[in-house]
Amino acid sequence: MTSNEIRQQFIDFFKEKQHTFVPSAPVVPLDDPTLLFTNAGMNQFKDIFLEKGTRAYKRAVNSQKCIRVSGKHNDLEEVGRDTYHHTFFEMLGNWSFGDYYKPEAIRWAWQLLTEVWKLPKDKLYATVYTSDDEAAELWATKTDIAKERILRFGDKDNFWEMGATGPCGPSSEIHIDLGPDHCDKQGQDHVCGVNGDCGRYIELWNLVFIQYNRDEQGTLHPLPNKHVDTGAGFERLVAVLQNKPSNYDTDVFMPLIDFIGEITATDYSTSAEQVAFRVIADHVRMLTFSISDGALPSNEGRGYVMRRILRRAARYGRKLNMKQPFIYKLVPKVVELMRDAYPELPARAEHVMSVIRKEEEQFNRTLDRGLDIFEKIKNDLQTNGQTMIPGEHVFKLYDTYGFPVDLTAVLAEENGLTIDNTGFEAEMETQRERARAHSKFGAQSVSDKQWTTLTEGKDSDFIGYETMSAETEIRRLQSDENGLRVVLAQTPFYAESGGQVGDTGLIKGSNFELNVTDTIKEGEQIIHLCPAQVNFNPTEAKVNATVTVSHRRDIMRNHTATHLLHAALRQVLGEQVHQAGSLVEAERLRFDFTHSNKISPEQLREIETIVNAKIQENLPVSTAQESYKTAQERGAMALFGEKYGDVVRTVTIPGFSLELCGGTHVQATGEIGGLLIQSESSISSGVRRIEAITGSCFTNWVLDARDRFSQISLLLNAKEEALPERISELLEQKKTLTKEVNRLSAAQLFAQIDQIIARAEEQNGIKLVTFHTKGVDMHQLKDLGDQIRAKSKQTVGLISGESDGKLHFVCIVSEDLVQAKTYKAGDLVREVAKVAGGGGGGRPHLATAGAKDVSKLQEAIDRFKELVG
Repeated sequence: MTSNEIRQQFIDFFKEKQHTFVPSAPVVPLDDPTLLFTNAGMNQFKDIFLEKGTRAYKRAVNSQKCIRVSGKHNDLEEVGRDTYHHTFFEMLGNWSFGDYYKPEAIRWAWQLLTEVWKLPKDKLYATVYTSDDEAAELWATKTDIAKERILRFGDKDNFWEMGATGPCGPSSEIHIDLGPDHCDKQGQDHVCGVNGDCGRYIELWNLVFIQYNRDEQGTLHPLPNKHVDTGAGFERLVAVLQNKPSNYDTDVFMPLIDFIGEITATDYSTSAEQVAFRVIADHVRMLTFSISDGALPSNEGRGYVMRRILRRAARYGRKLNMKQPFIYKLVPKVVELMRDAYPELPARAEHVMSVIRKEEEQFNRTLDRGLDIFEKIKNDLQTNGQTMIPGEHVFKLYDTYGFPVDLTAVLAEENGLTIDNTGFEAEMETQRERARAHSKFGAQSVSDKQWTTLTEGKDSDFIGYETMSAETEIRRLQSDENGLRVVLAQTPFYAESGGQVGDTGLIKGSNFELNVTDTIKEGEQIIHLCPAQVNFNPTEAKVNATVTVSHRRDIMRNHTATHLLHAALRQVLGEQVHQAGSLVEAERLRFDFTHSNKISPEQLREIETIVNAKIQENLPVSTAQESYKTAQERGAMALFGEKYGDVVRTVTIPGFSLELCGGTHVQATGEIGGLLIQSESSISSGVRRIEAITGSCFTNWVLDARDRFSQISLLLNAKEEALPERISELLEQKKTLTKEVNRLSAAQLFAQIDQIIARAEEQNGIKLVTFHTKGVDMHQLKDLGDQIRAKSKQTVGLISGESDGKLHFVCIVSEDLVQAKTYKAGDLVREVAKVAGGGGGGRPHLATAGAKDVSKLQEAIDRFKELVG
């Protein structure tokens, strides 16, 4: 059986038992800020287990793409060294949400393994929780497994918990004995066994029975609804069913490993670096899926994990003599192998390749230098009889040369060294402190003790969606060198968030007025920033808070325009485009998005046209509060990296855009007025930026452009529609005139050839020609040199020109001296140019050079004479 057939058989088996097939969730869990990556099949059903959500089905089945590289599930150092740990893997799973329970889950798992897949029953073991007599009895009565193969284990191996509190329950695992040849602990006083620490007995399937809720005191309480959560490691199952010695020997990996062999011209079966093959194959799978699902390598969070993985793969590529980018070339093979199960991959392949290639290029630029630094550190330590690399050196390799800590640890281990992790963390904390000291709001942070409380009660209740003015009261205020900071009970002022800048406006009391210059958020607290006032002493707390309406409306226009722009980008460039950041101000908008290539002028025009068409349609813009799951099922776009609660706010432009967003928006697209893209650029690997204007800025730009066109039209005496043709004519005339001027200058210059030769100095029977001119190009200088060579024998010449603040040199050697090999023009001009901070070269009879320092001209000529003499 192929791996694709095995995956489909699992899904079909449970579909026949009334399970709904649920597509895999992305490996980037936008709806769960507690996870860097989706690391288990149950992640997308977590809300059901927490009794915060429901589904239209009671039974589910799927194959979930997973990544485990950090936290509790950190298998990174084992990847490639053993044969069954992976950063990316698939988890086959079937679930019951308050429907069937232990009898069915146990019976069906055994049926699939032994009746459908025909695994030998005498090689299988079932483990149960030490006190789960119910599961043990079911294994004994509902299956024909031998009773001595039903084993009991404690909390570590057979009790599942989502966290310190919450849903939990006993588990039952199915293990297989692969035989003593698979033990990798032989000769170490090791005894093989189920849940032992070797490769002989491996877990195939885990059946979790969620039947308790653990409270904060640690007490278990039975749940009203009991659930089943199972997971079977796809790669391990395939290895067993295909009777392969390791996961890497299956058709999940071998086509990719063979392709690595083609690219590196190395045979995996005979290579001494098989670990490198396995590491690269595993890591490119992880990178392909994570980038496809919207993540990007960076220096923080999941992006840093990805960068570590990519650089680890690149480092292992060096072991296969791959010093140039090559990992990106493996992406199409990954897509080819996985596209049937995950059809989203092909459309995103080009983007994935571009991101990986740029990361490889960036890393290669620093890797060689970093390796040199590591060698020096290693040699110094060994000379002094030390074996631990100090934390400051580990940090330098990380901070300056981009070495992930685990890469330094690998290099250290290979050389019999260790690293000082504690010292490294101390250096990292010092860096974080420096960053915090320079952060935007550093100077504005104050302790609660510095606040003056005017009234008690809840504060920072944002009512700005409904109104831009409100009667409210001051809860707290604080004054320092930066001005006043005011907290209100209720506020219509929007605090900077999600890329949208904060509101400005006025807070007016009975005896004072405060100009609000910005509004920010600290935790859940909305803070209004105002200029300092001398002897500020409000007589009462009641105030009127009013937002600057024109400023807010301009911001709203730009914010809604970003949603239109996002949808248009995806329509023109493809669905792999995702928002990667934004800035929404009154004067402009800035939109960052994932895309690998420069956008053509034609594509930009198409994007602009689509957005402006939607503006002209004057489509309604509606907002709603709904559950995250409902919004997700409706296809709402989530901002990558944003944290969302159970209830989210959606912004809908019917038939075109649906996004999660907490910002303020216009009521209809026609209020935007129009959108004009002003620039498009790259800001990092795989991320591009568009800047645009709308509203009054758009109108003013159009009016100013019209005035400029009118002025140009008058100056050129041409109608506006004829301006391109008229300007083209003028440029052509300029080009013709320039050629004529150059021709006349050259004619005037060439008329002096006889005089130039006549003024030549003579040294040891050699004519030494030097001549300097201005305002001519290199082509004319070379023509002059050729004519001098044709008219004069026994001649060496240096012709120099000056234009645009730079020097140009042409060195010539007459043919008779070339044949005699007395002088070489290339050698001469190279040495001459060095004097003036330049360089060059060429053939023995004529060579050219350029230089920056015009003041060194005479020194260069003197050097020429010295070389010839």
